[in-house]
This record gives sequence, structure tokens and C-alpha cells, in this order.
Amino acid sequence: MAKMEVKTSLLDDMIGVGDMVLLEPLNEDSFINNLKKRFDHNEVYTYIGSVVISINPYRSLPIYTPEKVEEYRNRNFYELSPHIFALADEAYRSLRDQDKDQCILITGESGAGKTEASKLVMSYVAAVCGKGAEVNQVKEQLLQSNPVLEAFGNAKTARNDNSSRFGKYMDIEFDFKGDPLGGVISNYLLEKSRVVKQPRGERNFHIFYQILSGASEEFLCKLKLERDFSRYNYLGLDSARVNGVDDASNFRTVRNAMQIVGFMDHETQSVFEVVAAVLKLGNIEFKPESRANGLDESKIKDKNELKEICELTGIDQSVLERAFSFRTVEAKQEKVSTTLNVAQAYYARDALAKNLYSRLFSWLVTRINESIKAQTKVRKKVMGVLDIYGFEIFEDNSFEQFIINYCNEKLQQIFIELTLKEEQEEYIREGIEWTHIEYFNNAIICDLIENNQTGILAMLDEECLRPGTVTDDTFLEKLNQVCATHQHFESRMSKCSRFLNDTSLPHSCFRIQHYAGKVMYQVEGFVDKNNDLLYRDLSQAMWKANHSLIKALFPEGNPAKINLKRPPTAGSQFKASVATLMKNLQNKNPNYIRCIKPNEKKAADIFNEALVCHQIRYLGLLENVRVRRAGYAFRQAYEPCLERYKMLCRQTWPHWRGPARAGVEVLFNELRIPEEEFSFGRSKIFIRNPRTLFKLEDLRKQRLEDLATLIEKIYRGWKCRTRFLLMKRCQIVIASWYRRYAQQKRYQKIKSSAIAVQSYIRGWKARKLLRELKHLKRCNEAATVIAAYWHGTQARRELRRLKDEARNKHAIAVIWAFWLGYKARRELKRLKEEARRKHAVAVIWAYWLGLKVRREYRKFFRANAGRKIYEFTLQRICKKYRDQFTDQQKLIYEEKLEASELFKDKKALYPASVGQPFQGAYLEISENPKYKKLTDAVDEKIIIAEVVNKINRANGKAASRIFLLTKNNVLLADQKSGTIKSEVPLGDVTKVSMSSQNDGFFAVHLKEGSEAASKGDFLLSSNHLIEMATKLYRTTLSQTKQKLNIEISDEFLVQFKQEKVCVKFIQGSQKNGNIPTCKRKNNRLLEVAVP
Repeated sequence: MAKMEVKTSLLDDMIGVGDMVLLEPLNEDSFINNLKKRFDHNEVYTYIGSVVISINPYRSLPIYTPEKVEEYRNRNFYELSPHIFALADEAYRSLRDQDKDQCILITGESGAGKTEASKLVMSYVAAVCGKGAEVNQVKEQLLQSNPVLEAFGNAKTARNDNSSRFGKYMDIEFDFKGDPLGGVISNYLLEKSRVVKQPRGERNFHIFYQILSGASEEFLCKLKLERDFSRYNYLGLDSARVNGVDDASNFRTVRNAMQIVGFMDHETQSVFEVVAAVLKLGNIEFKPESRANGLDESKIKDKNELKEICELTGIDQSVLERAFSFRTVEAKQEKVSTTLNVAQAYYARDALAKNLYSRLFSWLVTRINESIKAQTKVRKKVMGVLDIYGFEIFEDNSFEQFIINYCNEKLQQIFIELTLKEEQEEYIREGIEWTHIEYFNNAIICDLIENNQTGILAMLDEECLRPGTVTDDTFLEKLNQVCATHQHFESRMSKCSRFLNDTSLPHSCFRIQHYAGKVMYQVEGFVDKNNDLLYRDLSQAMWKANHSLIKALFPEGNPAKINLKRPPTAGSQFKASVATLMKNLQNKNPNYIRCIKPNEKKAADIFNEALVCHQIRYLGLLENVRVRRAGYAFRQAYEPCLERYKMLCRQTWPHWRGPARAGVEVLFNELRIPEEEFSFGRSKIFIRNPRTLFKLEDLRKQRLEDLATLIEKIYRGWKCRTRFLLMKRCQIVIASWYRRYAQQKRYQKIKSSAIAVQSYIRGWKARKLLRELKHLKRCNEAATVIAAYWHGTQARRELRRLKDEARNKHAIAVIWAFWLGYKARRELKRLKEEARRKHAVAVIWAYWLGLKVRREYRKFFRANAGRKIYEFTLQRICKKYRDQFTDQQKLIYEEKLEASELFKDKKALYPASVGQPFQGAYLEISENPKYKKLTDAVDEKIIIAEVVNKINRANGKAASRIFLLTKNNVLLADQKSGTIKSEVPLGDVTKVSMSSQNDGFFAVHLKEGSEAASKGDFLLSSNHLIEMATKLYRTTLSQTKQKLNIEISDEFLVQFKQEKVCVKFIQGSQKNGNIPTCKRKNNRLLEVAVP
């Protein structure tokens, strides 16, 4: 069975109706109820054909993750549930694959989520386009331009904490592969009046609060600002802090974004200096002062603020002060200077602040464009994103609301035109007969506002340029004369009698019936705001600034370029900008996002039906649905249509082998759908009524249930058969394995029995052989024992014989000795008696003979056993004495023995050294802080450390040095400082020379050609010569495995640099006591006088 491809659709698992075109019945209540139902289930996006309705959820939803981006990437617009990513993907693929320039129009009132929608579109396009270092840099710059423009162009309003107070249109440019190359940003009508005054509960632009909250103390000091908001008159205090907004963190984000976009450090500094100057302008206050001619004049109360502004901007204080107090009017080469009263001075201050900030914002946009513009000149594809203010209806509507609503009228006009044009083009492209669609054309309202002769903007400009007294009332009077008969204009002062008694319309107001509803405008301030007048004195003062940015913002202040022509009004400038925008949009394929605000509390999960209904009306969404449904409500390509509904017809299920259109025709004929309910285009099927589509969906749902039952039945049968076959195979395998197991058990039993029999037989044979071997062994052992006993008997007999013989010999000797002693004693006694009688000679002779006998006996005893006993006893005494030695004592005696072999009978000084213990370390270097430097330099164990005298070859005088012997080196160091003078490796020492006399002089000879031998050999004198020479000899032998040559002679040669000197030892006088002296006789001879 072929595997069925599973595809999703907008109609699958639909909550409410995903596309309003399919809504039945279509009215305002059902429209709102469908939006509410979807909003309650976190479905914030709904379609009207290709238009996306976006409801601000006022909380984060998990529908913008990278996984969601991949889910909507390269998918059909209606393939998944409604999402802003679907529209962004459709626009991007059309631009990339079909080479069509795109524009995405995002509209809605403040707080509806327009700015966030534009960010989502840009982030999606950035995620799906190409990768690479340059491409990533362009994407990062495009994305990071948003925080900069938001900081300088957004503010907290009563309806939105991050309301865009300007219109923004960004053209993103792509190459032929769809990778971004750069972009161009256009801005429209910044609400600069907010700089000097904000409605209650609202804030000034974000950047003012961010710089005071996030800048360091040092940076604020440079800008001459303080962190306290209450110090500045231009900042409203009732909403200075906004919950959930971290101005300090946002300031760091803005600075980082400016760096990424490409602002240089000095440019960033200049921008913040201008912002600081605008803030401080609001603190300048004026006081009235009367002149001699009776005219009122204004003076600055506290010039400290003015001084700091001038220091920030580099303007001469006197020049700016005069510009706030006087106004110069030029006409036909004449200049007239007039004083400004307090009210005019405040007007001039606020006008300067507004113009300064507005021009700074325009400069920022231009600077960002320089950084993000495409660097290549190849042909580009363009995607425009328009984030502009929505239709505004407030309690008090002024010039700003009039201009904004005019822009929305133009956008509605182009929306209707492009939507109808798109419908008509699709019908023509698909070969469907086009029928005229009735709809409200708001061109009449646009003409009321923008007509060059009788339009409201033309009347306003004419009134502003008219000489004489011009007020808002004269402007309203003129409107009443010109527009009284217009069906969309209402005023109580007009000639039309139907509004004379309309108490809801004040006398100083007029009302326009827009496509979204009626809006009443207060004429107060229209003329001033349209004039947007900045005195020429202030422009010239700004141009004279030493601040490069401020000077660039006021080019008209250059005296060399004085233009007496009146600058264009704000209305005419905006009208021209809108015309350019409309022309730009008409050249692109439009995509629409309609943003709706669900409640005024900015809270999640609250859906205010009245507020949503109001927005649906002025956005014209119902009108949009009716235009879309005027022809065919639903259209779909043949392939997905056949894939979705093919199971409803036996001929198309499960696989249709022919063309998709033929399959759809067979399917619709089989279902007997009336021909007037659908039409076949070239690539799509068009369904006129949503009921037909819902009928298809119901049939499909029922058929899917039947197919599910069939699939379940087939699956169960397949599962049972598979289980049976598996059990059968398992039974066969188990039986075969059991038979194998049984045979193995039987074989193992027979094998174990055979092994047991074999083991018993082998054991019996082994035991028999063992008995034989044991018997043979006992026979052999008996013969050996007998022989051993016999040999032992023979040996003992011989031993007894030898003992008897020895005892006999000993007894004879003893008896003989005793006998001789006895004879001697008897003779002695006789001699004594005879001596007593005769003389003493005989006694002495007898004694002598006895003594002689005893001596002979002792010699005989020692010559035999006595000598051996003596030697053995002596050895035991010596061993017992040696065992008492420690390792250190053994080493000392070994060194003493070595010294004996080297110097005994050779050096006259040796006998005196025998009784002296060899200590080695005569200097406590490690414990003396004086030698810390020397201790740090020597990282080896020190064998000997002693103070020696180094003999100078030039005069024979001695200098004290510290002599160190380590395991690998011989070192000479200064006695006072501990600095190492010479370091000689033991391998470079070839010989030690000394005299045979009783002196401590010795010479250390070095290997020729070695680094240490460059200064010659060492001639030294020491009080412990024998010990030093012995330790040097033993250490050299241990390290180099070669014996050190020790020469003992009263004359030897010493190498001093390039010459050899003979050292000669002679017997000297006792003038210096027992101290040897050294003298230089000539260049070749040194004499050492030894006493």
C-alpha cells in the first residue's frame, strides 16, 4: 500500500474561521465574535484573503521561535494557520523568485502593535535570507537601526508605552539571490510639538529619559546635565517612570546600536550634545522689561542656563541672547529689527527646540541611510515596510490628527485600488470573467483635503501666506465659504443650514466624514503649526555655532545664502511626502497587516468589543471582506485542492494518474456541485460561496472518519496476521532450540559418564605407578641414609682420633712444661737454698730459665690456636665499632680515607687535618639575609661553602671570596654583596695544583677553550685545603666519572688570561708569623714564602 502524503491546511483544526472571507454570515457581530473566539485561544492572527489582521496580545507568545520560522519557511500562504511569518515569507519568496518588488503596509492605531509587527517582519526576512560575513553585517545594521529610531522618535502615550510618533518607510534592497544589500529609510511628520509639551500622563521622547538614567556621571557632567528629571521643564513628571521599562539599559542598547550602525564616536557625542541643548532650552525663562519708547521687551531671567547651552553648542552667548530678544525682518534690501515680548520670546524658544530636535531626527535618518545603503550599483530588488500612524480620533483633534488622518485616507484609497487591481489581474490571469464590484471610493474625501484649488490644505497655505491679520478663525471662515456644500464637510458657521443647530459641533471646529467615521477638528493652532516658523535670527545664530552638527542642521542661517522666499509650510511638505510615498507604493506588490488594539488598559486576555468594533470600522475591514467576496470567496490551486478532497471520489482515490485539473473536474462532477458555485481557472479552482467550501469540508471530515475506520480494520487484520505468523515462527524456533538443548543435555550426560570412567582408570594406573615410584624412592633413600650414617661414623672416629692426638700432644707439652717448671722450681729452691748458702747468681739463673720456658710456651700457643682467636676477636671489636656509625659519619670517614690516600706522606699539611672533622658548610648562607640574593641564584644543594682568598696575579694580593661547591658547579661570589663573580661547571675543571709544604695555597686549572677559562685559572688560599680538595675530587668523580688530577709540587704553572705564570714555594722568614706570603717577582713568576 502506497504511503499517503500528509499535508496541513488553513482549514485543519481551525478555531473559529481562519480566513474572514469564509465567514458565514458576514456582519459586524459575527466578525467581532470570530476575532474574540480566536483571541481567547491565543490565535492573534486572522486572514482576509492575503491581508493579515493582527491583535496585540500584550504579552509574549511562544509563536516567534526559530522553530516557527523554519515551519513557515517556503510554505504556501494558506498551508498553515494564519501568522505574520506566512505573509513575510510570501512577500520574500515573491521578491526572490518572481522578481517582484514588494511593500508591506502596517496600519493601526497607537498601541495596536505596528512597531512590533515591523520588527517581526524584518527579523523573519533576516532569518531566512542568505548567510555570510557581509550579509550578516548588513542584516545586523538594518535590525539595529530600529533601537536608534525608537529612542529618538518614540514616546509613552496614554495608549502605548512605546508609541511611534513618526511615520517610517524602509526600503530593504536585495540582490538577485535574495540576500540583503542595504536599505533606505524615509520618515514622515515627526510629532515635534511633543518636545515642548506633552499631554497629561504622557512622556517626552524616550532619549531624554534614557540619557538621564543610563549615562555615567562623567558623561552627564560633560553634557552639563543632572540626573534629576524635575530639573527640566520639558519633561513631564507625572509619567517620568514607566513600569517594565528600564531606561538605563535601553540607553546602553542605543549606544551599542549606534556603534553597530556605523556612527563614529565624535558623531555620537555631537548627537547627545544637541539632545542636552534641547533639554536645557526648556529651562530658559524670560521676564518683561519696558523700553524708553514704551515697547515691551523680554530679558532672560537666569543666564546660567544660556551660558551652558552656548558652551555645549559653541555659540557666542551675546548672539543667542539677542536672537531671543529681537527679530529682524528683511524686505527688499531693508532690515527692520523689532523687540520680542515675553510671549514671543517663549514662542521663539519653543520653536528653536522643536526645529533643533526635528532636524536632528532627520539628520539621524540620513546618517543611518548612509551606513545601510547598498554599496553596489547592480540592479536591486526592493521590499518596503511601512510603519505609519493609524487613524486617530481623540477628544481634541488638532493639526497633527488632521494630517495623520489624511495620510490614512490616502492609504485606504491605495488599499482599495490595489486590492481590486489584484483581484482583477488574478481573474484575467486565470481566465475568469470579471464582474464590476461596488464599493465606497474615498477619493472624494482625499480631494476635499488635497485639491490644489479648493482643498483644505490649499486653503490653509493660502491663509498662511496672505498679508494682513491671519488667525485660526479667519481660516475657518474661509473653509466655511469654500467647502460649505461638500457632503463630507460639516461646520456650524457654514452656509449649510442643517448644521446651524448641531450642538455637538462647537463654533470653533469643523468636522470631516472620513471613511472610518466622523472626526471633529479644533482649528486652534492650525495656522501656527502649518507655518512652523523659526525666526531668521535664531537660524543665523545656530549657523554661527562652532558645533559642526548644529551648523549643518541650519544651512539657511548662512548669510551668504540668504533666501527671502518663504519656506514651504508643514502641510505642503507632508502632502508632497505622501504623494511620493503613494507613487512608490503603486510600483510595488502590496501586502497588508492590519493591527488592532484589544483594550485600552494594555492588559493581556481582555477583549473590548466596542473598541475593536471602532477599529474594524475605521480600518474598513468589513469593506475589505466584501470586496474580496464580491467575486469568488475562495480560490485554490488544482494540486492542493485535489490532494485535499480526492478521497471524496472513487475515481480520484487513492491516486489520480492524470492532470490535476481533470481530477478536480471529475471530483466536482461526482459530488454534483452546482456549476454556478465554482469556476475553473487556468491554474486554480474558484469557489463562489463559503457554504460550498464548508460542505466540502464536512464531506471530507465524514470521509476521513470512514477511511479511519477502514484503515483501523485493515490494520487490526494485519496486526493479527502478523502476530500469528510471529507466534508460528517463534514456536518453530523454540521447538528446534529445545530439541537441540535436549540432545546437548544427553550428549553432556554421556560425555560426563565416559570422563568419570576414564578418570577412575587413569587414577588407578597413576596410583599403581606412584606406589612403585615411592618404593624405588624409599630404597634409594635407605641406601643414602645408610651411607650417610656410615660416613658420619667414619668422620666421628677420625675426629675422635684427631682430638685424642691433639690432647696427647697438648698433654705432653703441658706435662713437659710442668715438668720443666717443676724442675726449675726445685732447682730454684735448691739454688735459693744454695744461694742462701753460697751466692745469688744461681737464683737469677734459675729464674731466667723459667722465664725462658714460659716464653717458649706462649710462642707455641700463639703460633697455633691463640693467633686465630686473637684475629677473630679483633675483627668483632672493629665491626661492632663500625656498626655504631651514622650515614654522615660513614661519609666523613670515607672522605678521611680518600684524603689519606691522596695526601698522606705527600702534603705536610695533611697530619694537622686528620683530627679536624670535615664540616663542608662553614658559612650559614641560607640563614643570613645578607646572602638572600646568592641563595635565590643557587638552586642546587651546596656541598661546601667557605671564605677563601683569591690571589691577584698582578700584585699577589688577596681578595676575600665565597667559595661554593655544588653538585654540578664551582662558584665564586663577592663576600660583601653575595653577587656571583664566576661560575664554572665541574666538567671544565681539569686539575688542582698545590705545594707539598704546610700552606693553604692551591690552583684550580680550567679546560682550555671553555667559556669559564676566558679569564684564566684560579689561584686561591684556604684554611681547609685538604677538605676542599677531597670534596672537589669526590664530586668531580661522581658527576663526570673521571678522576680529578691532583698535582703536588713546589713549582707549577697557572694560566692567567693569555699568559702562564710560574708559582714557586720557598722557605721564608718568620716576619709575618706563621702566615705564608705571596709576591710578584716578574711577569712570569709568583713566589710564595712558607714559614
